[in-house]
Amino acid sequence: MRAVVIDDSGFMRRAVEKMLASDPEIEVVGRGRNGLEAIELAKTLEPDVMTLDIEMPEMDGLTALRRIMRESPCKVVMVSSLTTEGSVAALRALRLGAADVVAKDHSTFSIHIDDIRDELVHKVKALATEAKRVRSAAKRPRLAGKPAAFDKPTGPRAKDVSLAGQRFELVCIGSSTGGPPVLERVLPAIPAGFASPIVIAQHMPEVFTQSMARRLNELCPLEVRHGAEGDEPAPGTITICPGGKHTHLKHVATGRLRLHVTDEPAADVFKPSASVLFESAAQACAGPVLGVVLTGIGEDGKRGAQAIRDAGGTILAQSADSCVVYGMPRAVDDAGLTHASVDPDGLARALASLARAAA
Repeated sequence: MRAVVIDDSGFMRRAVEKMLASDPEIEVVGRGRNGLEAIELAKTLEPDVMTLDIEMPEMDGLTALRRIMRESPCKVVMVSSLTTEGSVAALRALRLGAADVVAKDHSTFSIHIDDIRDELVHKVKALATEAKRVRSAAKRPRLAGKPAAFDKPTGPRAKDVSLAGQRFELVCIGSSTGGPPVLERVLPAIPAGFASPIVIAQHMPEVFTQSMARRLNELCPLEVRHGAEGDEPAPGTITICPGGKHTHLKHVATGRLRLHVTDEPAADVFKPSASVLFESAAQACAGPVLGVVLTGIGEDGKRGAQAIRDAGGTILAQSADSCVVYGMPRAVDDAGLTHASVDPDGLARALASLARAAA
């Protein structure tokens, strides 16, 4: 797995390279100090993955990212400061084509370096594997009428899925790598008058989920809130689970649902975990739940999707060819839990069909 590291700080370049080199499967083949060097290295070295800082002299990371995505596309992980300003820039980078983000907190970097290393290595390996898989699939002979870009998914595929006539007490969405731009594409298409609360678990730090909630609230007809302990998701609203912790749904005496935000269970390393959210929703809701699994690394959401199915709910997954990483959707597809696998536009139409049914 070939990686390139771009950062204007010599200390950070060495630190990131050391983190990546700690895994024998990753080889750092190039290093750069600014966006201009990033563009050139992407073109000449054709890496599987590039780590790219945002704030750099001569040319910043966002400007370089635009050029890289246009001229020499590769999987890019942005390294962004753990601040409100850094989170806004990171979300912008994801809209420009970055695959994922790793947040750095300069004040605690040396203390939490092991956690940062594990996260960075995990993401780089997953993205490099995806890049190699797509390239390999594209080179295989294409059978008539069959797309060659992706391995055949096991879940049922559909261009459009109508949910008209169905009623769901709650809609839960699990999202990870590549997810924020998909959410920005799907959620604004849901018209006012949507009858169910929507709750979303996106793998990100809390300052990032706060910025994402503000951004989505500007784009969506529905009100978008950043969740907190004790909040009660209301029909026709979208709640973003706070990053860095798990969100459980509890049934309360009023007949409503309430958020319980906690670090437990510690075994679920993705925070907020889609499976934790899905499982608690299946248990707390008297009526059926709609679970949606978007692009992401790993298998988070699989266990929770099983709970939703066992309780009589429905699972939709993002289609393979529209995913940045076909990990989370593939896990539910392979387990036979998916009712349909559709692209983001198809997911938007499916959710909009629920609103039309309720009108």
